[in-house]
Amino acid sequence: MKRCLRHLPWALPASLLAVLLTAALPAAAQSSDSDGSLSVRQFPKSARRGLLVVTAPPEISLNGKPDKLSPGARIRNLNNTHTMSGSLVGQELLVNYTRDSAGLVSEVWVLSAEEAKEKREGLATRSFSFGFESSTAPQDDGKTPYHQLPGYKQ
Repeated sequence: MKRCLRHLPWALPASLLAVLLTAALPAAAQSSDSDGSLSVRQFPKSARRGLLVVTAPPEISLNGKPDKLSPGARIRNLNNTHTMSGSLVGQELLVNYTRDSAGLVSEVWVLSAEEAKEKREGLATRSFSFGFESSTAPQDDGKTPYHQLPGYKQ
């Protein structure tokens, strides 16, 4: 068929160009350092730090408190690619997250060790007290006069 052959010289360079552009796009999507390791990602200023455990999607535990993922929530892993919440069930992950207008968790970024070093609001430090409250409370030695003891208003 002669009519198909006259379009062949234009179709071959166009398809070759499309293949080359498609091969170059994934490399441009991820920024990497000269040694090949991924660089630290830039997060929105509104992103907060948290400890995420996916219990039963969309149910999650964020900083030890029950919470929910929004419909269409995006979770990005260490390679900055999207991952499904079902693949993270039971894992405790240090993340940065943002909330939508309804208060649900809408975007989540799983953090690498370098990204975790950045100070961010949200995750409270755990503080433990191994003493007894009675050791810090004032002790009555039995020698305080009655009129100096604390009293209740009547």
